[in-house]
Amino acid sequence: MPTDESPIERVVVEGLGRLPQFCHATIAGGWIHISGTLGTQPGSMDLVPGGTGPQTTQTLRNMQVILEACGAGITDVVKMSVFLADMDTFPEMNEAYSTVMGSDPPARITVGRAGLALGAAVEIEGVAYRPDATNGSE
Repeated sequence: MPTDESPIERVVVEGLGRLPQFCHATIAGGWIHISGTLGTQPGSMDLVPGGTGPQTTQTLRNMQVILEACGAGITDVVKMSVFLADMDTFPEMNEAYSTVMGSDPPARITVGRAGLALGAAVEIEGVAYRPDATNGSE
């Protein structure tokens, strides 16, 4: 149950595709819970073409937009869960993921053989810590 000190905030980013049953993220007690995110094109529910690699890159870009709306960035992510429709595409997902996340990535799990919305090749959800919530710093 939310309190005055730690309200729950639902975040919806204008211009970023989503189904109406989802918010893009929920902030609670300094934690940002990012909903499962797909590699949709900006302003659309259409997936970027090219399969797992390009969809992974776009998914992470979409997550960056969500995090910015929450007052955080991709380096504030502490855990990600990656869902792949086909585990055989793990190498291209991993390559795209490493390009965006760099050499100091957060904890992660990858699950294969997932049936994903819109026929997506990849879906990623995550948890981040909001920088302004740490030790009272701004």
